[in-house]
Amino acid sequence: MREREWYLDRMQAPEMWKVSTGKGITVALLDTGVDPTVPELTGKVLQGKNFVEPERGAHRDKDGHGTGMASLIAGNGVNGQGVQGLAPDARIFPLTVFGSSKESGTNSVRAVIEAIRYAADSDARIINLSLGFRDHELEGDEREEIQRAVDYAVQRGKLVLAATGNSGEQGNDKGYPAASLGVAGIAAVDKMSTVTKFSVSGPQVALAAPGDEIPVPCGGGVEGYCKSNGTSQATAIASASAALIWSMHPDWTGNQVLRVLMNTAARPTEGEVPSRYIGYGTVRPRIAVLGDPGDPGPADVNPLVAARAAASPTPAASAAGGTATRAEQPTAAPEAAGESGGKAIGTGVWITAGAALAAAVAVGAILLRRRSTTYRP
Repeated sequence: MREREWYLDRMQAPEMWKVSTGKGITVALLDTGVDPTVPELTGKVLQGKNFVEPERGAHRDKDGHGTGMASLIAGNGVNGQGVQGLAPDARIFPLTVFGSSKESGTNSVRAVIEAIRYAADSDARIINLSLGFRDHELEGDEREEIQRAVDYAVQRGKLVLAATGNSGEQGNDKGYPAASLGVAGIAAVDKMSTVTKFSVSGPQVALAAPGDEIPVPCGGGVEGYCKSNGTSQATAIASASAALIWSMHPDWTGNQVLRVLMNTAARPTEGEVPSRYIGYGTVRPRIAVLGDPGDPGPADVNPLVAARAAASPTPAASAAGGTATRAEQPTAAPEAAGESGGKAIGTGVWITAGAALAAAVAVGAILLRRRSTTYRP
């Protein structure tokens, strides 16, 4: 398993772990729930809350998506067989925002809004949203309500990261919360440090992280481990990167951690920055962890909001928008030093879930297919 986690050595994770393991940092994971019984997550999952089916709690995960993302963040590979998270001493605060079935009858947009606010009032410092809602499917003032929840979280010092989506080849749909102002939208890159074809592009992309051929617990009733891909996985790895940095600088705010992530990222090789494909670049936490993180800037200024205001003729308020330079083709991220999700599009909501056709066996290869899982409000 450890050999399959190609991005860990590329990111120089073993060297970073000598200095930081994410200890003291809690990541709020808004997802399908987290199964705390998988070996790599033993003792790492807090009680959490279920915003869709309260009676079920947040420790059930029928789909397996949330458990996979938690493993990528804080997993502790058992004897080299389980998934090794990038921030193995971080803690996971599971907040379930999707029902156990399509018939659960609960609006997941509302659940996400409530969960963001709940996370903002918790001890969690990072809010991981490996999910998204298509722009044209948000109803009424839901986009504005998502923005207000994000604003509240940022004001409370949190760092909010969200998957940009996996429809890069089929419509390139803009999704929220990734496109909400102040949120770090995360794209996916592959082993060649090149943006993946499925990764959604646009001005909402702030950073990129590994999101191709990523092993996770299979979930969905399938035993073993599966190869997966998606901006979901990239978001989880970006959150873990932030946890490594924040653990070393516990007095910083989310704005400052985000600024350091942006300043130390591997820049695009072509075009202006930010790139519509990988934003300010591919995350390189090793630059900050093993070297000089640079100036984190003011605690109360979100660098993405400031950049949008500077680029706009009229300073942006609490609304997504703005423009970004468009390259002719997706550009490769330079020396990602470990930097490089799919998603299902349903009526109203998608989760950037990458899943496999088959579980990994001890001596066998693992097959890959982005699973189509639809959740309906």
